[in-house]
Amino acid sequence: MGWEALAQWGGDAARIEPLSGGVANDVWTVRVGGRLAVGRLGGRSDADLAWETGLLRYLDREGLTVPVPIPTRDGRLFADGLVVMTHLEGGPPETPADWRRVAGTLRDLHRLTRGWPQRPGWRSSTDLLHADTGTKVDLGAMPAEGVARCRAAWARLAGRPTRVVHGDPNPRNILLTADRVALIDWDEAHVDVPALDLARLPGNAAGLDDVAHDIAAQASAAWEAAVCWDDDYSKRRLAEVRPV
Repeated sequence: MGWEALAQWGGDAARIEPLSGGVANDVWTVRVGGRLAVGRLGGRSDADLAWETGLLRYLDREGLTVPVPIPTRDGRLFADGLVVMTHLEGGPPETPADWRRVAGTLRDLHRLTRGWPQRPGWRSSTDLLHADTGTKVDLGAMPAEGVARCRAAWARLAGRPTRVVHGDPNPRNILLTADRVALIDWDEAHVDVPALDLARLPGNAAGLDDVAHDIAAQASAAWEAAVCWDDDYSKRRLAEVRPV
């Protein structure tokens, strides 16, 4: 149906301008009910969108700052692949202190999502010790030696508790103000070992000890290699994963 679905948020709903950063989705600022919002149109399944929108509403209720889904006129949280969410202001983290605030927010996310079900169709890094595919991961497309290196890195996480991870806490997906840290763009969120989020922060902002940081950094590099294979970035990430 495309952007015609926006009419389900009201007769005055309209697109304003495109936003950068969307790879798998078409993302625009929109106006709904007289207020600025963000619309995201993509090809995710209804089950996937139900998982994501349910998570965001829960995190909002628990006090995290996240984009909150705005219902259609008949109460649905998405329609025909379109999700409309609250617009958030702020700037990216810049200083070590900023990144420590981000680490604290990610730990709050992990604390709040004990026992959360896996995103439909996704696998965790430790699931991929035994499975070959999951969402964008297809280990069969990677060289066998690369798969062995990735699995050796993930094996070091085996047995650890899993939580919802944001999956892509880069500066474009973080909006800071003086009093809060907002996490946006939850496309890569799924259930996994929290260390995968914390390893992505520059300067070891999460304060992991040397061994924990090494385990997390290796597992994170292996995950990014597998999920993006085989572009130049994924090959660079695989090169960071030590040989078995």
